[in-house]
Amino acid sequence: MICPYCSTDDDKVIDSRASDGGESIRRRRICNACGKRFTTYERVEKTARLMVVKRDGSRVPFDPESILRGVQAACGKRPIPEDAKREVLRAVEDEVHREFEREVASAEIGRRVASKLRGLDQVAYIRFASEYYGFGSLEDFLAEIDELAQRPGPPRNHPELFTSVPADAPTRDAGAARSDAEAARSGRA
Repeated sequence: MICPYCSTDDDKVIDSRASDGGESIRRRRICNACGKRFTTYERVEKTARLMVVKRDGSRVPFDPESILRGVQAACGKRPIPEDAKREVLRAVEDEVHREFEREVASAEIGRRVASKLRGLDQVAYIRFASEYYGFGSLEDFLAEIDELAQRPGPPRNHPELFTSVPADAPTRDAGAARSDAEAARSGRA
């Protein structure tokens, strides 16, 4: 490693330990030339081979930061720790990289983020769902809030059971959310 103080490439590692829950290695180093200490992190590089297929059919490289921006926007000024937001990102990113080899639909990523937010904070979930499902009216919000109130959310830190969705299954829209809530109210569900 090149020393950030004297730019010499002569150092030794004096301490190594796992960091970020085992996701990285933190190494404490000392420069043999100037004697200053500095810290480096070693992480597994996630390549951009995974492509996200957008609703319009275009493809873009998977970008975890766009997920984090969406989560932070949904959480707004809610009393949600930054670590919890990053945990949503880590969980979704790990699931997506584990289950998809080359391409993943943006709707699938959105569904997973919505599911995680539902267990984290109901207001953040409604904010995210309003964009994800494209709510266009007050009735859409009310239908989703009714459904949220009637159905308990997933337990914290508990894996979802039935997460696989056929590739040809239609994505859920605001009308479906309203229909589901109306069916639940009338006892048809």
